[in-house]
Amino acid sequence: MPVVRDKKIEVLFSAEQIERRNRELAEEIALSDLDNPLVISVLKGSFVFAADLIRSLHRAGLSPEVEFISISSYGSGTEAGEPKVLRDIESDVTGRNVILVDDILESGGTLEYVRDLMHSRGASNVALVTLLDKRSRRKKEIEADYVGFECPDKFVVGYGMDVAHAFRELPFVGVVVGE
Repeated sequence: MPVVRDKKIEVLFSAEQIERRNRELAEEIALSDLDNPLVISVLKGSFVFAADLIRSLHRAGLSPEVEFISISSYGSGTEAGEPKVLRDIESDVTGRNVILVDDILESGGTLEYVRDLMHSRGASNVALVTLLDKRSRRKKEIEADYVGFECPDKFVVGYGMDVAHAFRELPFVGVVVGE
């Protein structure tokens, strides 16, 4: 069990598992009819996943444009609240195929909010891609189109995800043991 910042971390999904799944997701997305896609990474948690995914999309034959939107729904805590746009995208999505990339689909509030926002701005299609799907915490009726892994009902860190801004740098997804 790795130790980071004097904390034991139980690995749920290894770097190798994540890399393999990113390639599979990119191949699945490339087979869909998402011509000229605009990938929008929901910051901050998805930045590592989004970077690896867009490289995999390129290898799968797509050339996506990339944007970032920053949504606050956790603050420094561990329970989701109401989503709020902190940094918006600059691109016009009218008539575009949008691929929203997020780290984890949990309550569903953030992805529902951003999906609906993109539709209201005229996106022709909005596909949802999430590294982790934590169905046990769902409060909204929303499903991702592409899911990396089903997530147990545990607070996860690593691969861009944090607790109070720590552990984002880990190359795997894990759980802090003893918290």
